[in-house]
Order: sequence, then C-alpha cells, then structure tokens
Amino acid sequence: MRSSEVRVFDDTDLEFIEILRNLNISRNVASTLAFLSNVDEATSKSLELGSQLRQPEVSIAMRELRNFGWLDERELKKEGKGRPMKVYKLAVPLGEIVEHIEKQTKKDTQRIMKNIEKLKMLKFQEK
Repeated sequence: MRSSEVRVFDDTDLEFIEILRNLNISRNVASTLAFLSNVDEATSKSLELGSQLRQPEVSIAMRELRNFGWLDERELKKEGKGRPMKVYKLAVPLGEIVEHIEKQTKKDTQRIMKNIEKLKMLKFQEK
C-alpha cells in the first residue's frame, strides 16, 4: 500500500467557505474553490478527500466552475488500462472570482431593492 499526503482545511479555509456560503454560493463550489485556491492543481480524488465531498458533488462543482470559466482541466494518462484522471486548477486568480461574486451580489441587491420600492409604491397606492 502506498501513502499519500492529503491537504485538509484549516480555520481560515473554513471561514472562507462559510463566507461564500453566506453569499449564496453552494457548499460544493465553496469547498472546491477553497481547496483549489490552496494548491497548484488537484485530481478529482484529492478534491474529494481534501474538500470532504463525494465524487458526484465534486463533479457538480467542477461543472459550475467550468461554466463560469474559472476552471482549467486536463487529462492525465494512468499506467495500464482505465480512464485517464482529470486534473483541475483555477483558470483565473481568486481575486477575480471574488470580484465577480461582488459584482453579482451588488446586482442582486439592486434588483431586490427595486422590488421592495415597487412593493412600497403598490401598498401606498391602495390608500
């Protein structure tokens, strides 16, 4: 049996994930972002172990990150038979991802505030 080192989240990573969760980022995406921001690249298996997610959850998160254009992936041929392993890394700096989340949150907040103002207008028109 061979041994390998698996990175695990520290308190700062857990706080990072919690903040993303508070910004309506899914647990899967928040955990994979936290993990990928700490490594140069990661296999699906190391993502599963390090982020404490199951394989389907990692796949869902990778799809979301890929749709945003935040993910680079490549295939790594294994020795012998079997499917190649996927290796992932962030395609953009974490700062750009945070800026995107900030812009999206501001847009959402503006939309919500407009709707609240409309509600107020409708309510006052009744009297």
